[in-house]
Amino acid sequence: MSATTVDTARRGGVRALWAGNPGAVVQRGFLAARSSSWVVVLSGFFEPVFYLLSMGLGLGALIGEVQTSQGTEVPYMAFIAPALLAVSAMNGAIYDSTWNVFFKLNYGKLYEGMLATSLGPLDVALGEILYALLRGLLYATGFMIVMQVLGLNLSWTAILAIPAVLLIAFGFASLGMAITSYMKTFQHMDWINFVLLPMFLFSATFYPISVYPEWVQSVVMALPLWHGVELIRGLTTGILHIGMLWHVLYYVVMIAVGLVFTTKRLRALFLD
Repeated sequence: MSATTVDTARRGGVRALWAGNPGAVVQRGFLAARSSSWVVVLSGFFEPVFYLLSMGLGLGALIGEVQTSQGTEVPYMAFIAPALLAVSAMNGAIYDSTWNVFFKLNYGKLYEGMLATSLGPLDVALGEILYALLRGLLYATGFMIVMQVLGLNLSWTAILAIPAVLLIAFGFASLGMAITSYMKTFQHMDWINFVLLPMFLFSATFYPISVYPEWVQSVVMALPLWHGVELIRGLTTGILHIGMLWHVLYYVVMIAVGLVFTTKRLRALFLD
């Protein structure tokens, strides 16, 4: 298909955004991954595992049991494990949807080539996000196995943590790509780590949110990772409540916002 034909096909309507083939972008990602360093890939998995073993086995012996937000006491290691599972999903999704996308967008000029074909900006956005989601799922599944071996899944509902992890990874990947599409230099990318680190430390990951003053609790509860931590913690401990639907809705909105902004941004950069 010539460039003229592609431009004509995109004038208005759904075809201007969507060709129905995000799988081509995912397939390209798998082909490129063959030449990637697996040490870098695996590092994102081992980081939360090391936190679990050091904090859980070390502090866990001193702390004993911790009270969840629903008032149920669980062993400290079982308290932090689901939080680190959510962190594992976040790390896998964020890495591919930010640094990888930044390089492809500003240096590899990959998206210009993709959008010169029949692919639309929504195909590219969804394809990249799905690829990042698969990485988040890989990290989280491995971590889930570690939790099962250590006896940290306290209820049969822990199996539902896998689809919940997919939701979390999808939310972070879509929003991460949307934000990255506006960044122009590597210095701008430092802001991602600047936001992720405090979110990781303060999102009730290692201690209950009740230890904070009320105004700090309000800030923490507005952060996406806290919603993921609470959702996964409820599923792995079997402490289910109606408020978990709010956590799910938070990520659904996060996904929708990320997809809309990424699609509009790619279209503005390369098609308008």
